[in-house]
Amino acid sequence: MGLQTHRATRSARPGEVGGHWYVVDAEGQVLGRMATAIANRLRGKHRALFTPHADTGDYIVVVNAEKVKLTGRKREQKTYWRHTGYTGHLKSVTADKLLASPHADRVVRHAVRGMLPKNALGRKLYRKLKVYSGPSHPHAAQKPEEISLA
Repeated sequence: MGLQTHRATRSARPGEVGGHWYVVDAEGQVLGRMATAIANRLRGKHRALFTPHADTGDYIVVVNAEKVKLTGRKREQKTYWRHTGYTGHLKSVTADKLLASPHADRVVRHAVRGMLPKNALGRKLYRKLKVYSGPSHPHAAQKPEEISLA
């Protein structure tokens, strides 16, 4: 009987995998498909060294969030809810009104946040997402690379 060697499964340690910066142009992209690809990059699922309990993901900068595409009748029918904290003050806004407002980036943020883990790691990953309504962003110093998620 020969000696068998074991190849241990390698797990990434926190902070071991450095995150790269990427820019995603949301213009003309379908919201759900784009959010899925962004969530996978934030988690690091595109890496061979993906570890579920560690942050192995990248930083994502999304520009032109107000030009994202919603399929079907979601633009008129999808409703976002928030509560002010006061009794009876539940506020609702449709996706169409939200995309037309100065807070159009919230549509993309909400979609991506729902696809991340609901724990401390998910909150940490969510902080690595930067979303802007217009075409410009203040992260030029990080030298982000433009990627296409299509």
